[in-house]
Formats: sequence, structure tokens, C-alpha cells
Amino acid sequence: MSSNINRRVFLTRAGLVMGGAMAAPSLLAACGGGGGGGGGATDTFKVGAVLELSGESATGGQIAQRGYQLWADTVNDKGGLSIGDQKYNVELIVQDCKSDPATGADATSRLVTEEGVNAIFGAYTSGVQIAMDPICTKYRVPCIAGSAESPNIWKSKPEFTFGVIPAVDTTAARSIQSIVEVANPKPVSAAVVGANEPFSDNTAEGFRQGVQDAGLNLVHYGLFPTNADLAPVAGAVAAQRPDIVAVGGHDVLLVDFVKAMAATGYTPKAIIEHYGITDASFAQALGRQADGVLGISVWLPTAAFSDDLFGSAADYAKAFEDKYGTAPDYTAAGCSAAGQVLQAAVEKLGEPPSLSEESRGKLNELIAQTDLQSFYGPIKFATDGDHFHNNTALDPMLVQIQGGQVKAIAPPDAAEAKIIYPLPPLT
Repeated sequence: MSSNINRRVFLTRAGLVMGGAMAAPSLLAACGGGGGGGGGATDTFKVGAVLELSGESATGGQIAQRGYQLWADTVNDKGGLSIGDQKYNVELIVQDCKSDPATGADATSRLVTEEGVNAIFGAYTSGVQIAMDPICTKYRVPCIAGSAESPNIWKSKPEFTFGVIPAVDTTAARSIQSIVEVANPKPVSAAVVGANEPFSDNTAEGFRQGVQDAGLNLVHYGLFPTNADLAPVAGAVAAQRPDIVAVGGHDVLLVDFVKAMAATGYTPKAIIEHYGITDASFAQALGRQADGVLGISVWLPTAAFSDDLFGSAADYAKAFEDKYGTAPDYTAAGCSAAGQVLQAAVEKLGEPPSLSEESRGKLNELIAQTDLQSFYGPIKFATDGDHFHNNTALDPMLVQIQGGQVKAIAPPDAAEAKIIYPLPPLT
């Protein structure tokens, strides 16, 4: 479609392209620790990360990298991990999966067998994360995902994978009910669309369930290919004239969809999207058209949470912005919180690196027992059910872009502003 934003422009606005090239990992390991990571002593604690630093999902992958890196740098600045009576610096070893699940699985294997990592941080996208999980189980290496939100990750009950962000099927459904509760006049109809790929389709399914739970009339539901022309998708939605339009997708697609809706000449009373709108680059890319777009977040810098490593949520946000020149969203913060989960378990384990396979199994058991209060909020992993090993302790917030800023709209105890409803004309 003619209104598509160029990916490089989006990355530049997000501060993710520097000096004509994508930002590379700031810590890359030299060779070390082969043979599955066990046996030899070392003065650093190696942690791997498999991320989409290039390819279709590079925007989010690099945001996730920043979150993991800020945790590692903060720990090192404070002397390192306290293991026994010694301190160990974190060495973060990042592999680019190029936004491809198969490449992500191979990268996971290399991190264990060639780099000798003791644990792994998860991918930005759910598709890559799902491909990583069997490899982590095979080598008995704990993996903590700070980003991936598909419920399909947890339904398979991955023994060695944990997720900091609640699955999108729960958060998306609740967000529709929140709109109904705060909107005036009350909406009566909704259309739901999403990209046909993990996370995006789960988001759409969650929105659809929320529409049904709220008693709204679902006038249109459809999934489309990730590279689809959005003009006919938006046209089909506009033809039904729904009060609410809910979209499952990632960053650039969400920007493009708002532009596609504007091109139809029809403005619904509400547009709700998910991952991407809480990053500053979303509002920058859309300008005035971003105002009034709704989204979901489980964390904001205004949250009333704190811990001993980062301080308050506001302190964390300042540290992130001071380091990277842009405000953090909930994914960046979730990735930093994943580091805190690992840190608590490693220090409780008390065994120096490199960890043997048996010790990694013990570390995994300690991660499963996590009950942590952090700047990100409570973190506790489910021990059974469809959200096994997913953090179900966090409550989602309905948020909205207002004046270029992300504002919490609901629930009432977190609200910073009243909802803009109906949405001003997009054109």
C-alpha cells in the first residue's frame, strides 16, 4: 500500500539504526565453554540471548536486546553476581536469529555447545521462542523469555522455558472489557483482524474472545498474511462500520493499519492494537493519527513498583533513557526483569560457573519457584494449566496515545487520564 512506512525510517525514528547500520550487540563473546557449558571454571557468568537483530522483526528484537543488556550492565556496575563469597560479571552473548525460527533454533544450540552459556534469554517473537524451547529442554538450559507472549508457548508445558509477560490471550480479552467499561456512549459492535503468525493470531483470538465476553456484536473477523496489502483488509473492516476495531500484529504493521483505515475515510469510535504502540516510535511515525489509538501494557514508568537493583519503575525508565536515548516500553522492561529472575535464582543456587548439566537443572528448579517483587511488578510462574511457566501475577492496563504520550486509562487504580472516545477523525 502506498502509505506503508519504510522499515529503515521506522528503525531510525526508534533510535535503532546508528551510523548507517543496525545497532549491533554491545557485548559479544569470544570463543569459550564448549561441551554444553559444564565443567571449567571461569571468572564470568555467561548468558546467551537469541534475538531478531535483523529481518522482519528487527525493531522489537533490538528493543529486547537493550532490556537484557541494561540488566547485565547494571549488575556489572554494581560488582557482578554474588555467588558464594565471590562476584562474577555477566557476559551477555547475543546471537542474531534473523527473525527466522529455524535460525533461532540453530543459534540456541550454538550458544550451549560452542559458547558454553549457563542460561539463555528468550526471543522477541513467539515463533522464534517456540523453536528455541525444545533445544533448551534437550540441553537442560534454562531460558527466560522477556518478550514472547503467545499462549502456544505455554500450552506445550516447556520444562526449561519461562515467560515474564502474561500471555496475550488473557491480556487482549480483558482490554476489550475495559473499553466497554470506560467508553461513553457504550460500543455495541467490533471487528477483529490480525496477521496470520504466532502472537498476532493469538492476539486476534484474544480480542475476539473479549468481544464475545463483553456481549458485543462481532461484525468481522479475519486473519491475513504478514506481508499482505492492508488496503483491502481495512476496506472490509470499514464496510461493516464497527464501533471498535481490534488489530493483532507487530510494530510496523500496526502503523500501516492505522494509515490504511484513514485511507478508507471511515474512523471507528476506537482502534485498539497491541505490541508497538507503547514504544515512542509508534507515535513518532504516525504523528497526529496516533492520538487516541488504544493498546495494552503490563508496565509503565509510572507503575508503583520498585526493587533493590533498579529502584522504582521511574528510576528504571530514566536509566534506560540515559543509556539509549529513548524511553523503554514494557518489552524492554520485561527483558530487564527476566535478568532479575535469573539473578535471584543464580545467587540462591550459589554454584560458580561454568554450570554442569546437573547444576543447570537445579537452577531451572529455582527459577520455577520464583516469587519476586521487582520494578516491573510481581513475577510468579504458573505450575500447571494452559499457562504453565508463564508469569500470571501481572494485571494488564488499557493504555492510549494522548498528545504523543502513552497514558493508562484503566483499571481505575492505575488510570492517568480519561479515555478519548469516540476517536477523532483519522483524516
